[in-house]
Amino acid sequence: MMKRDEALKVLAERYPEGIVVPVFQSAFDWMGIRPHPLNYVCTGAMGQASSHALGLALARPDKMVAILDGDGSLLMNLGGLVTAANLAPKNLVHFVSFNKIYEVNGRYPIPAADQIDFSGIAKAAGYPRTFTFSNLAAFADAIDEILDGSMLTFVTLEVKEGEMYPRDFTKLHSADAREAFRNAIRQN
Repeated sequence: MMKRDEALKVLAERYPEGIVVPVFQSAFDWMGIRPHPLNYVCTGAMGQASSHALGLALARPDKMVAILDGDGSLLMNLGGLVTAANLAPKNLVHFVSFNKIYEVNGRYPIPAADQIDFSGIAKAAGYPRTFTFSNLAAFADAIDEILDGSMLTFVTLEVKEGEMYPRDFTKLHSADAREAFRNAIRQN
C-alpha cells in the first residue's frame, strides 16, 4: 500500500499549476507539498469537495480541476458523484484517499470499510473512467492518462499515512486563503 503523501507528490509533479480542491488530511498534506494560490481550501464541511469542484470545473472549462477527497468525506455526499457524472465535465478528476478511517476527526473507522468500492460506486453513478491504485509505481505510470482532460475521471488511492504535515485549521479556513484563490482564478 502506498503512502498518501507520496501519491500526492506524484500528482504535484504532473499537475503543478491546476486548480485543486483538497479536504481534511489531504488538504493539510497538499498545502505542505504544493502550496499554491489555486488550492481551493475553503469547502468548510465534509462531503462538499465534489460540489465545489464541480462548480469550478463548469465555470472554468479551460482549466483542469482536481478533487483530493477523503473516504469519510466522500461518504457524506455520494450524491455528488451522480451529479458530476450527469454533467460530465472533461476537466474534472476526483481522487479519493481510501484509508478506511475518518482520520482528522478521531481516527474512527468508516462504515463498510472492508467492503466499499469507491471506484465501483463512481462507475455505477456514470463516471466514464475509473481507476484504483494501491501501488505507487502503477499510479505514477497512469498519472498522465488520468490528467489528460479527455473525460470525467475518478481515482481511488488506497493509502496509509505518510509524513505528517501541520494541521493548520486557521490557515485552511482563512480569509487570506479565499482571497488568494479569488485573485489567482481571476488572473488565470
